[in-house]
Amino acid sequence: MIALDIVVEDGNWESLPDAEALAQKAAAAASHVAGETGPDALEVSVLLTDDKAVRVLNKTFRGMDKPTNVLSFPAPAPPGVTGPRHLGDIALAYDTLVREAEEESKPLADHFAHLIVHGVLHLLGYDHEVEAEAERMEGLEVKALSTLGIADPYRDMAA
Repeated sequence: MIALDIVVEDGNWESLPDAEALAQKAAAAASHVAGETGPDALEVSVLLTDDKAVRVLNKTFRGMDKPTNVLSFPAPAPPGVTGPRHLGDIALAYDTLVREAEEESKPLADHFAHLIVHGVLHLLGYDHEVEAEAERMEGLEVKALSTLGIADPYRDMAA
């Protein structure tokens, strides 16, 4: 089970009225395909904000002075702590999300779900810095999204 603590910081997110329910489904799908289906509860904090706030986070924590679609901040597991395992935090930028969905002709809800899946997989230790890791992570993303009835977001990116 995965629980989300969602904070909506930007009113533009109201244009995606089912964002919280969709985020929950996407996070559950990601944890399931990653094999995190045991009895231990998982927790993730999600910040739904704008480009300005994500740009500050991106500059502060990654040294990149620009907004991005999603940022993931894994939390180390504190020794000896029992109860739900806090995986970390995810921040999504509404403006970038909308722009990318329009540029890629994807439904906004589908792109949002993809970024939640992507962020949760990062919190679970997956990455895409090396080609083999990217293929594995993308495969899990596609699998998770297919359980939600969402098309492969990488299908048109093949060279």
